[in-house]
Amino acid sequence: MERVVPEHLTPEGRSGIVSTQGGRGTRAELWPEPVPAAKMKKGINQWSFPASMKVEDCIAHAAEAGFDGIELCLAEEGEFSMETPQAHVRRIARTADAAGLEVMSIATGLYWKYSPTASDPAARRKAFEVAVRQMELATETGANTILYVPGAVNVPWVAGSEVVDYEVAYARARETLLELVEVADRLDVRIGIENVWNKFLLSPLEMRSFIDEIGHPKVGAYLDVGNVLVSGYPEQWVRILGHRILKVHAKDFRTDIGNIHGFTGLLQGDVNWPGVIEALEAVGYDGYITAEIMPPYRHRPERLISDISSGLDAILGR
Repeated sequence: MERVVPEHLTPEGRSGIVSTQGGRGTRAELWPEPVPAAKMKKGINQWSFPASMKVEDCIAHAAEAGFDGIELCLAEEGEFSMETPQAHVRRIARTADAAGLEVMSIATGLYWKYSPTASDPAARRKAFEVAVRQMELATETGANTILYVPGAVNVPWVAGSEVVDYEVAYARARETLLELVEVADRLDVRIGIENVWNKFLLSPLEMRSFIDEIGHPKVGAYLDVGNVLVSGYPEQWVRILGHRILKVHAKDFRTDIGNIHGFTGLLQGDVNWPGVIEALEAVGYDGYITAEIMPPYRHRPERLISDISSGLDAILGR
């Protein structure tokens, strides 16, 4: 005799079978193992570590937790910043190499302060300088990609944020990128445009068209899976962007909350991870899935790193 398990109680919403003769079904029946996404690599963003932690210590903890790579984050000041001496950057690169860890990309939060689409020409010039500095740091650390925010029509969580006309923002974003590709060519670094909550490039069709309009092999998408969920489905973005995807950010999001407080840990939200991984494999993506989860735990912050590692292992079927 068999009892059908309700669909919502089974993994990924699939109906399953429980034997009443043995009490419960086997683990394999109830929780089938995912198919490994063997070619994809596991990365972590520096922001998952305490802000006070030295970069070299972040690298050591990431390597110990089993990550393949780390994404370093450019700050305006501090150890890894606009003013960091080249000798120190090279020491960071040597530390990562010795730990068997790849510096796989360079991110920054400075585009929220210096937007490439701002009305102030000085802010736009500063944004350009930030991107150039990211590319220089990428070259010095061996990273092949920078995370780039092309601007904003408005930043909804910043009180008093400027509202830029959409067409004006589009033109400014395009103009700046066409300048930056010359630097990208010279330094051999890719520019990954991230989908963020900037009221700009709101659909995968628009993102695809914008990238194709730039029309340069060094420019592609840095797809943030969790950022999509407030208004769409990341697996659809993957299919539509296809080969344009250079890197992928992983975080989860609860649609029942539906605002900036809805971001949550891996496997704790509403991202359809099996669908996302299946879509990435279908378009031939074999790069990094990099967790960008913050802030660090208030107590025992090292547990966040191990939790992220095990979460990505589950997502990737390791």
